[in-house]
Amino acid sequence: MSRQAAFQRMPSVPARRILIWRAGAIVCALAVTAAILALSGYSPPDLALLVARSTVGSRFGMEDLALFMSPLLLTGAAVTVCNRIGLWNIGAEGQFYAGAIGAAAIGLFVSAPAFVLLPLMAVAGIVAGMGWIAIPTLARAYAGVNEIITTLLLNFVASLLTYYLTTGPWRDRVTGAQVSSARLPVSIPEIWGIVHWGFPIGLLIVAALAAVMAHTRWGYEIRIGGANPDAARYAGIPVRARIIVVMLLSGGLAGLAGMFELAGTVHRLQGGMANNFGYLGIVVAVLARGSCLDVIPAALLMAFILDAGIVLQTQQLTASVVLAITGLMLFMIAIADELAHYRPVARMKKETAP
Repeated sequence: MSRQAAFQRMPSVPARRILIWRAGAIVCALAVTAAILALSGYSPPDLALLVARSTVGSRFGMEDLALFMSPLLLTGAAVTVCNRIGLWNIGAEGQFYAGAIGAAAIGLFVSAPAFVLLPLMAVAGIVAGMGWIAIPTLARAYAGVNEIITTLLLNFVASLLTYYLTTGPWRDRVTGAQVSSARLPVSIPEIWGIVHWGFPIGLLIVAALAAVMAHTRWGYEIRIGGANPDAARYAGIPVRARIIVVMLLSGGLAGLAGMFELAGTVHRLQGGMANNFGYLGIVVAVLARGSCLDVIPAALLMAFILDAGIVLQTQQLTASVVLAITGLMLFMIAIADELAHYRPVARMKKETAP
């Protein structure tokens, strides 16, 4: 008898094991990137020092990290919440735009003090995000239509609607800025440099969602409905009602992200203002692996990658190269997440006589 090495896939693994594998994946991705940059005539140590000094090593860099995290926290949470019930909201980008449009409508055309206008804009952003996902929600709940297709297609509609408004009826007639509305009369107050209150509010929302999902009956029903819908229905859980609530909540979170970006960072409705935050929210959710609380470190990692990409572009690296580096890192992390589920096992093999 001889031992033969084999591998067995485990359905679940400890978080520590995932973190170790991810750390190894990031090291491998950085090593490959460094080798490619060295062959291209760059100095990887100098670039690494510049990135560290310009991101986590300076107040300006830390402020940029917080600004990137603010929308990523909410779009990542929007996708993660849907994942908990076994659905994919690929339309956070469109709901982000819808929330920005709804908030801009209040900010541009309603006269009120800032302490009244800002909450109204937040409510309008949430309602607009919910409204944008309403059709995919009802189609999924009552007709079984795949929510991936419907939410994805509505992204393009929302983007084109934003361009129409900012080049047509809502265009800036004062400064003549291209693809932009007039500047909003109010903005979310800043708490540290250019970091506004949307950042801590986003952290609190994600933490509250994590607590609700982990410690309430509603959160338990969502998890059961996502893991086994038939068993959930047999147990008396109204799965259809839970799907509707969760998808509307997801759209509201993405819409609120649009309001925060509009009133806290951009201060006007602009074409392209989403900066792919809705799509990057999908990546954040994948990195979070279905945990609302893990959205926070996942959003931080994604914000760091975005911030580092901007720094690298100042060193004559093209946006395509930066995108390739980002894709490589995320690809390696995805591979590590899968490999972490496998462990070697010993199997006995019979030896045949000669």
